[in-house]
Amino acid sequence: MTATFSPFQDYSAYTPADYAVWQKLTARQLTTLSDYACEEYNDCVKALHPVISPEQPPRFDELNEQLKAAYGWSIKVVPGFLPVDEFFGLLANKRFCSSTWLRTEKQLDYIEEPDMFHDIFGHIPLYLNADYASFAQKLGALGVKYHDDEEKITQLQRLYWFTIEFGVIRQHGELKVYGAGICSSYGEVLHVFNDSKVEVVPFDLDAVLQQDFIISEVQNKYFAINDFSELWAVVDELGARWS
Repeated sequence: MTATFSPFQDYSAYTPADYAVWQKLTARQLTTLSDYACEEYNDCVKALHPVISPEQPPRFDELNEQLKAAYGWSIKVVPGFLPVDEFFGLLANKRFCSSTWLRTEKQLDYIEEPDMFHDIFGHIPLYLNADYASFAQKLGALGVKYHDDEEKITQLQRLYWFTIEFGVIRQHGELKVYGAGICSSYGEVLHVFNDSKVEVVPFDLDAVLQQDFIISEVQNKYFAINDFSELWAVVDELGARWS
């Protein structure tokens, strides 16, 4: 499927090559994440079956039905990266943005910008989790409220990066992943659990807000929460500090 933008998902445009790519990516990640993803992520993926499955790319209208029925979320089709204020505005209104194009066979392990597999398989499942969905909406609302404060927006981007994109959690004494940047990437999963350079530290709000990141470089530091309820509590704490 080409990257030509449409504000709607044109399901008829997906080619046999797209189906093959989706099948390979989804089957591989489902197998890998059964051991490495947190319970909440795996439970949500199961709840979205068969809309999300290796058999075919997901239909956004079917995903929206389940998302709206759970906590009022829906998918907003976008051409790619959005301005920060627009992105936070969508989150505040319980809308998560997604591309509709898929990477090629040659890009199975790396793409420069998010495609549908990253956006849907990586991000969407956890919007069926109450704590996570609340966290994302509250984070977006803070972004809207402080859109003209560059320092606060930078801190919110860091919080987003080390939770929604590259979040990890400890469950039953074991490290598990939940961030979309990890859950949608076979290489990132292996990196987290097998690279000796990786540092996992307890989640600390102040440390996260001060931690820089480079979007184009592999992540080597992760902040581990112990429970998903920590996430919305963190946003509430931040909102109280800034009010």
